[in-house]
Amino acid sequence: MRSEVTVSFKNAPPIRVDLEEVQPLPHDLARIWLEDQFTQMDCEPLRPTGKLLTADKVLVVAQAAGRARFADPAWAQAFARAASAALAKPAVHIDVVTMSISY
Repeated sequence: MRSEVTVSFKNAPPIRVDLEEVQPLPHDLARIWLEDQFTQMDCEPLRPTGKLLTADKVLVVAQAAGRARFADPAWAQAFARAASAALAKPAVHIDVVTMSISY
């Protein structure tokens, strides 16, 4: 099975990060990495209740990062490893425009 994370932004080709030959990130470290990015980027929860699902955190961090942050290969790889591990899926597609994730 293919292991990659794809992130789509408006009016731009999707960004694909191949995880095929990359060491998997432990689930707990992935959640910590995403939480750190969420805090550093001053992200806000998607839901008015303030409840933050892991998938929501992945979406909001990708949105806050924008294409510019994904231009840094090291950051893009770290994000992809964290997103894949936190969501426990080898192939993840994040659509920032529609704020949706598919597997």
